[in-house]
Amino acid sequence: MVIGMMESKENGAEDVKNSVENGKPPDPAYWAVDDVVNYFKVAGFEEQAGAFKDQEIDGKSLLLMTRNDVLTGLSLKLGPALKIYEYHVKPLQTQHLKGNSS
Repeated sequence: MVIGMMESKENGAEDVKNSVENGKPPDPAYWAVDDVVNYFKVAGFEEQAGAFKDQEIDGKSLLLMTRNDVLTGLSLKLGPALKIYEYHVKPLQTQHLKGNSS
């Protein structure tokens, strides 16, 4: 499913339309590069999303990224890079592992 179908609500929460399976977002392992870029744009990292496109980070690559990869490999400012890893990459990796262990 395409992540580009998200839209922000007035309260800042993201609404995932037609891309929720069994109450969970689809597995990021199947995201294309554009899905990863759109995910970070919707999450509020419009400026940083281009780095994922430049580095050709698709869902499988995103799930393999380490903290160091995000902090140094994408040439992002430290503040946004820390938030991207801690609040997005790491939780997506955890969600993926939980989803595949059941």
